[in-house]
Amino acid sequence: MTDTSPTASGRLEPILVIGGTGKTGSRVVRRLVDAGREVRVGSRSAQPPFDWEDRTTWPAALDGVGGVYISYYPDLGFPGAVDAVAGLSELAVAAGVERLVLLSGRGEEAARAAEKVVEAAGAAWTIVRCSWFHQNFSESFFLEPVLAGEIALPVGDAGEPFVDADDIADVAVAALTEDGHAGEVYELTGPRLLTFADVAQELSAVTGREIRYTRLTREQFADMLREYGQPAQFAELFDTILDGRNAGLADGVQRALGRQPKDFAGYARATSATGVWG
Repeated sequence: MTDTSPTASGRLEPILVIGGTGKTGSRVVRRLVDAGREVRVGSRSAQPPFDWEDRTTWPAALDGVGGVYISYYPDLGFPGAVDAVAGLSELAVAAGVERLVLLSGRGEEAARAAEKVVEAAGAAWTIVRCSWFHQNFSESFFLEPVLAGEIALPVGDAGEPFVDADDIADVAVAALTEDGHAGEVYELTGPRLLTFADVAQELSAVTGREIRYTRLTREQFADMLREYGQPAQFAELFDTILDGRNAGLADGVQRALGRQPKDFAGYARATSATGVWG
């Protein structure tokens, strides 16, 4: 196995980024590469491949790795997620991995269970805990609803502190490459609370066309998820985490990076300028 002890510069490399083609993982990969770090992308199409559903792929992906960014798909609230994260964490430590950074869910009991198994694995750990990303509206299954002019969810007037995926990636990279983040739980939010009706209004303003918010029942939302090829279990998860429990701001971005988090308005303006919303 490759020696994973720190180099003269204190580096632990390569760094395995699980979910390295996803919203946060791809940003983590890009930042690490730009910083001249050795990166291994953890995905089914990579070489060596990594597949959450095929544990035989895990040893080769972990071989020689110094740090791991753990992003579980589809969500830590899904059945089997905690067991998978526990198995990966134990295998990683046995393989010599010294840093584990977990992308966790804010307000999710199952996500807290996953955090505990990472914390108990034996490596230096950092938890990056957050909920809704800005980019859910431009790089995920809410892009099509935005393009169609209607965001529909089983959510009332609860505010959500949407966080930017760039902030998440910046915090993760800091935890993977800098000292001083071990044992920290960084709860990440944006700088203000927005309802989904507020989001629709802000998107309408930057796109110049009407985008409305419609409240659905859980059953209607499950049907919509199936239509877009997403797991229907998301309906129950969203119904839980969007009940107002996350309607508060946290200071994880400020503590980890020493700056303020990015606001939804800036994201909306910049994303609209790319033409992704037509």
